[in-house]
Amino acid sequence: MTTPAVERRPVRSFVLRQGRLTVAQARALQELLPRYGVIFSPAELSCDTLFGRSAPTILEIGFGMGQATASIAAQCPQNNYLAIEVHAPGVGSLLLQIEQQALRNLRIIQHDAVEVLRQMVADGSLDGVHVFFPDPWHKARHHKRRLIQPDFVALLVSKLKPGGYLHLATDWLPYAEHMLDTLRANPQLGNTGEDYVPRPDYRPLTKFERRGLRLGHAVRDLVFVKIHSADVCIPQPV
Repeated sequence: MTTPAVERRPVRSFVLRQGRLTVAQARALQELLPRYGVIFSPAELSCDTLFGRSAPTILEIGFGMGQATASIAAQCPQNNYLAIEVHAPGVGSLLLQIEQQALRNLRIIQHDAVEVLRQMVADGSLDGVHVFFPDPWHKARHHKRRLIQPDFVALLVSKLKPGGYLHLATDWLPYAEHMLDTLRANPQLGNTGEDYVPRPDYRPLTKFERRGLRLGHAVRDLVFVKIHSADVCIPQPV
């Protein structure tokens, strides 16, 4: 008798909570997501077609309520931004900001980032990746759920163009140290600083970050680039 193979469930870096939608967020999900959202599909996405132009493309993973994402897109109109989030209130919030600010260079995918990267993002197609304040999963038994792991970093690097950058930020020192060690261990990445770097001008202070600073949580930014020559540089949005 043959024992049927059991498919292992992947370890998720997030818990999908229902959350409470405001009336405006619910309207945005119904009316604006079809306009500014991208439906997940196991097929390679053409950002040139999606945005109607050829421009540097930056991917953001886990944008929360989207204030920083909208701010960056507004101040860097020369770039295209593709933002991924699974939680409906945050998606609804960013959709409203896209509409209110008329942001033509920002689109949303409401789906698991790992599946989006593997199935929709072409290798060597991204100019940058932002991962700001991912869940640190404080307890040791939950560390396996942390998003920034060697395999995931390798996946991100495969999607970056040579010279493309990876920008992470966290206010939890043990996670910052884990991030630093993980990025340093990837032979295709070079650090733009000795360890951490000052917050780049394009990343605004968020409400979450200001609260952390009031509580004494120092924020650490890491910016690494995919090395392709002897020179290591990071494109700075202006």
